[in-house]
Amino acid sequence: MIELSENISNYLLETFGEEYLEKYKSYVESDPVYYVRTEHPELPELLKNYGIILEKNISVPNAYKIIKGKETIGKTLEFTFGKYYVQSLSSMIPPLILNPSEKEIVMDLCAAPGSKSTQLSELMNNKGTLCVNDPNLNRIKSLAFNVDKMTRLNVSLIKQKGELLSKYLENTFDKILVDAPCSALGIVQKKGEVSNWWNVKQMEKIAELQLRLLISAVKMAKVGGEIVYSTCTLTLEENELVLNKVLKNYPVELIDIELPVASREAITFYGGEELKPQISKARRIVPWEVESEGFFISKLIKKGDTEPSKKVLVKRRDLELLKADDRTVIKYLNDVSEWFGIPASLLGEYKYLIKGNDINFITGDWALDDADQFLRMGIRFGNIDKRGMCHLHSLAVQHLGDSIKRNIYEITNKEELDVYLSGGTIRKTIQPYGQKAVKYNGLVLGTAIAFNEGIKSQLPRSMRTHDIIIPD
Repeated sequence: MIELSENISNYLLETFGEEYLEKYKSYVESDPVYYVRTEHPELPELLKNYGIILEKNISVPNAYKIIKGKETIGKTLEFTFGKYYVQSLSSMIPPLILNPSEKEIVMDLCAAPGSKSTQLSELMNNKGTLCVNDPNLNRIKSLAFNVDKMTRLNVSLIKQKGELLSKYLENTFDKILVDAPCSALGIVQKKGEVSNWWNVKQMEKIAELQLRLLISAVKMAKVGGEIVYSTCTLTLEENELVLNKVLKNYPVELIDIELPVASREAITFYGGEELKPQISKARRIVPWEVESEGFFISKLIKKGDTEPSKKVLVKRRDLELLKADDRTVIKYLNDVSEWFGIPASLLGEYKYLIKGNDINFITGDWALDDADQFLRMGIRFGNIDKRGMCHLHSLAVQHLGDSIKRNIYEITNKEELDVYLSGGTIRKTIQPYGQKAVKYNGLVLGTAIAFNEGIKSQLPRSMRTHDIIIPD
C-alpha cells in the first residue's frame, strides 16, 4: 500500500479541502485500471487467445479497458510488434484535443517515452510532419524504440532542451503539444515513489520549467497555430498559474474544449489572486471520477506575432532528404522492388536519407527538409553492403507488409518462431539464397538471410526476446 507523504497531504488539504484529500487517499490505495490504445479493431479477438479480455471505451477512440490479463498484456507478439500501446485513458486525451491532421506541421515538445507521439502519428494517419523532442539521451532512446516499434514514418526526432527550441524553429508549427514534465500528483497510484520526493519547493521549481516550455511553444507556433498544454499533476502552480502568466504576457487565448471523459472547470481564484477568467476553459480530470489518472488539459491559440528569439544556427552535417527519383537512391529502390516484388510506385511515395551505409525513409509529404535539424528522420529502410546492394531493414518490412510479394518465408511452428525471435538460425535450407521477409500467422515480423546453413534472423536486437507468450 502507498503511504502518502505529509507534504502531499498538507498541500491537497490546504488547496482542495478535506473531502478531496480523503477521496485522493482512497484512489491512491485502490488498484489501478489499465488500458491499451490500438488502431486495429480485430485486436480484442486476437488477444482472447492469450486469455486477455478487453472492453472498448465508448467515449475515447481506439481505447480499450483491460478486464482480464494485465499480467500478460506486455508479453504478446502483438505488443512486441507494435499493434497496441499500453497507455492510461487520461493520457490519450491531450493528443485528441490537439487533433492534428496530416496536412499540418506538428511538434510534440516533451515527447518521451512516446505514448502521445505515436498517438499523434496515428491521428495524422502516419503521414505529414511530426517532430518529437526530448533533451535526455536515455529518454530519447525509449522514444526512438517506441517510434520504431509502432513503425511511425511521419516522425523525426530532435534532442534539445524544449525551452530553447524556439531559437531554432520559430513560427514553424501549426500545432504543438506541451505535455510538460510535472510533479506527478495525478499518477501517484501507479508511481508511489513520487510520495518520497514531493515537496512544494521542488514543485515550484518544476513550474518554472513548465513556464519556459510553454513560452517556447508559443514562439514556435505560427500565428493562428494551436497549443495544447497538459500535465499529469493536480497543483495550481503547475497548471492554472502557468497559464495565467503566459496569458498576461503573450498574444494567446484559451479555446473552449470538450473532453470525452468527465472533467471539471479549471480554477480561477487561488492564494487571494483572481486569475484570468478565460482559464475556466481549461479542464481538470479528477482521477477517481474517470477510473484513470489525474490530468490538466488546456488549448491555446496564438493570435499575434511574438518578439523574435535570438537565432541559433544548426550545426551543418550536409545531410539531404532525397526524393525517390534522385539518382543517389533510385538504384537501391530498384533492387528492393525487384527482389521483393514491391511496386516501384509504392517506394516512390517516400523520401529517403542516406547516412553512411544506412538508409532511412519518411513520409513523402514531409515538410521540413533541413535534415541537419534532426537527430533522426523517419525509420530505417535498409543498409548498403560492400557490393553496393541494398538490404531491407526489418522495420521497413514491417511497414511495407502485404506489398511484399516475393521472397517470403512463413514460420509455421513455435520452435522456429522462438529461434527467429532470439536472433538465431532456423536450420532449414531454402532457395534462392538471399534476404527474406518473415511472417508468422499473418504477422510480418522482419527480415532474415537464407544461406546454405539455414535462415538467419535479422530481427533488431532491441526486439529480440524470449519473454513472449505464444498461444496455441
